[in-house]
Order: sequence, then structure tokens, then C-alpha cells
Amino acid sequence: MSSCCGVGRVTMRAVCMVVICTFLQAVAGQRTPTISYITQLQIKDIGETVELQCSVQYAQDYPILWNKVNKLTDQVAISSGTGLLIRDSRFSLKHDPASSTYILQIKDIQETDAGFYQCRVQLSINNMENAEVELQVRRPPVISDNSTQSIVAGEGQPIQLECYAGGFPTPRISWRRENNAILPTGGSIYRGNILKVPSIRKEDRGTYYCVAENGVGRGARRNINVEVEFAPVITAPRPRLGQALQYDMDLECHVEAYPAPGIIWLKDGIQLSNNQHYSISHFATGDEYTDTTIRVITIEKRQYGEYVCRATNKIGASETTIELFETIIPVCPPACGQAHYGTGVVPASSGLLVALVLIVTVITRNFYAKY
Repeated sequence: MSSCCGVGRVTMRAVCMVVICTFLQAVAGQRTPTISYITQLQIKDIGETVELQCSVQYAQDYPILWNKVNKLTDQVAISSGTGLLIRDSRFSLKHDPASSTYILQIKDIQETDAGFYQCRVQLSINNMENAEVELQVRRPPVISDNSTQSIVAGEGQPIQLECYAGGFPTPRISWRRENNAILPTGGSIYRGNILKVPSIRKEDRGTYYCVAENGVGRGARRNINVEVEFAPVITAPRPRLGQALQYDMDLECHVEAYPAPGIIWLKDGIQLSNNQHYSISHFATGDEYTDTTIRVITIEKRQYGEYVCRATNKIGASETTIELFETIIPVCPPACGQAHYGTGVVPASSGLLVALVLIVTVITRNFYAKY
């Protein structure tokens, strides 16, 4: 009798356990799947590796997906359950059954990997549980094409130089001039996207540097050429020059102007040209600088006087005067190494012979004058 009672008790316990388990399973089956953990914001450099974790509860019977959410609300499916849906060796998926965690790993991160990654529990066609994590990828600055390339302005006009750059974190923009020259705004550095100059001067022309920095890489730089149009400015290093008859002499002017000017030489209001009496040459020493020289060949009496150097461009004109006067002793240069007599040339090596002939001539004249 006691044996029968013992068997009955065991059977009852077994039945109770089955009922309890069935009840618990029913309760568990009624619980809504939830995402208990999602990785927080990730900031990585290009080439690094990131792991995005998503832990779920009560979702054994539901598909778990990783998606990438694009700006236009489009989604790219990356994985479903424990399997990848894309063919990219940089992506891999790990599953930890103990914690029900799905780990999405991305190696060799590229700039295009930045964005929002969504962990999703698909409950039905129209019902889902979502959580997102943002991946930000640090990128070195790249100066945008809508930045100023170059600019040409008239003297006194206002100008505006603009510089924009992409990258992450957002780049900081600063301005400098070539050789750390002073900026029109004052100082050697200006910070900001837009550099404004209320009234540009010709001294402000040159190369400006737009520098973009954000702590990633070496930064970026763009050279911006600023040209200022201005009327010619003429200087004569030697406004008065002397030379003896029958010798050559060079008259020189320095011209500063932009755009490049037309340059002429005049004497007595008549424009001079290259011939047996004059040789004119121009040498550009820079974008805005020109040296011009006129050589007066085998000077005659009528060639002494004032010469005018005149330069003209679309902005205006300017001129300066150089006086050529007669001297007894030849000036060197350019009268070096040769002496002129009439139309002939006597080499300098014959100078002693010429001097001796002159001395003999003078002594002979004095002798006959005395006797």
C-alpha cells in the first residue's frame, strides 16, 4: 500500500513539473522581444576595426537583422540571424548564444562606412523593434571646389576670398600669405572661411594660402593667386647721365604695372625705334615688373637732351624723363674696352699708342707755336 502511494506522489510531481514548464514557456512566448543593449557612438580612423554589438531578449523565434541606414532613408541589409547577406570580406558576424548578442565587425574601415547601423528584431511585416548606432569615420580635410581659385581686381576695389573644406571632425580654416607677409586685415594669420578686404592695394597682390586642419593627417592647403590691376609706376635709377661724344650710353627705366604695359621711348616728342642710332630692349623680371633700356649708339651732338620713358596699360599711363648730357671723359660702362673715332673703332689694347700719338701731336704744336 505504501509502495502504491509512493508511486502516486512521484507521478503527481512529474505532472506538476510539466504543467509549470508549460506555463512558463507560455508566459515566455507571450513576452515581446526587446533589444537590451546596443553599442554607443563609435568614432574611428580610416583603416581601423570596429565591433557593433546588439543584445536581444525573448527573440529566439524571430529574425535578427543588421542594416545600414542611408541618408535617403534607404536601408542595406547586412545580415540576418547568424549569416551575412553581403559579399564583403571586411564584414563578419559573430553570435554569442549565452547573451544572445549579435556582433557585427567591420575591418579596414573606409570613409563610405560612416553612417547609422540598425539592429532590428522583425516581429511581423509591419511590426519591428529597432536600435541604431552611429559610426563616424575621421577623415582628413579636403578643400572644396567651390572655394576661390584665383581673383583679379582693380586697385581700391573690395575682394572676398572664400575657402571651404570637408572632413571629420569639421576642419578649421585659416589664411596666410606667402613668406608670412602681413595680411590686408592685419597680422600674419586670419581664421575663418571668408577673408574680406574692403579696398585692395597693389601691395596686397600675391599668393594667399587657405589652410584646412582638423587633427587628422597633415591637413590641406590651397594656393590662391590675387592679382591687382594698377596703372604703371615708373622709376629711373639714374635720371641724369653723362657721356662723351662718339661713345655709347644706356638709359634705363623700371616699370611696375598690371596688366603688362606697352612701353615706348621718346625724344623731342618723337617715338624712337631700333636703328643705327638707338637700340631698345625690354626685359620682364616678374609678372608685374619690366626693365626697359635704350642704348644711344655713338653719341652725336643732337642726341644729347631729355629722353622720355612712357608706359601705358588699360588702367592708365605714366612717364619719366632721363637727361643725357655731354662729358669730356668717357663713362664706363658701357664705354669700356673700346674708343670711337669717327666711324672707326680702336681696340683698347691700342690705347697706349693713341695716347702717345696725342702727346707727340701736342708737343709738336707747342714747339711750332713757340718758334
